[in-house]
Amino acid sequence: MEFVLGSENQAKLRAVAHTIERYVVDSTVSSATVPSGVSAQPMSDEETRQGAINRAIAASSLRDTYGVGLEGGVRMIENTMYLCNWGALVTPNAKIFTAAGAQIPLPETLAMDICNGRELGDAVDQYFNKQNIRMSEGAIGMLTAQMIPRDELFEHIMKLLIGQFLYQVSPCS
Repeated sequence: MEFVLGSENQAKLRAVAHTIERYVVDSTVSSATVPSGVSAQPMSDEETRQGAINRAIAASSLRDTYGVGLEGGVRMIENTMYLCNWGALVTPNAKIFTAAGAQIPLPETLAMDICNGRELGDAVDQYFNKQNIRMSEGAIGMLTAQMIPRDELFEHIMKLLIGQFLYQVSPCS
């Protein structure tokens, strides 16, 4: 089986490759840049989920294979902004599986930057005075003292996606 991730983000690629190599025999993983079809900074679970689905569909259509989309975004609960992350797996026959990951509140300073139009990745880089955090530990890693780096979060989402797929292929009795 061939899987194509709809992103060149290295944290996402590590998560997909590690999960696929571990759970799907005789498989390959590649990546390609595809559009999410949503805002550069998704602002809800619905928009973030749709971005993941759009990436998975676009990646799948590149070579008529299994497409994977992983998307990070934010959402509001009452007056607090939370990180949200979604994934999608699309099969060659267009079956779509989706799953979401852990969510944690953002510091108010970061939330205000995002509300003022900044992308989370840029706001996090400035907040922590680092560059390209989205390609390594991600906001989740920085905000959890490296307990849950971005690739590990996306790996959990990938396990949820692959688990659903494997169950569908050979359901338990």
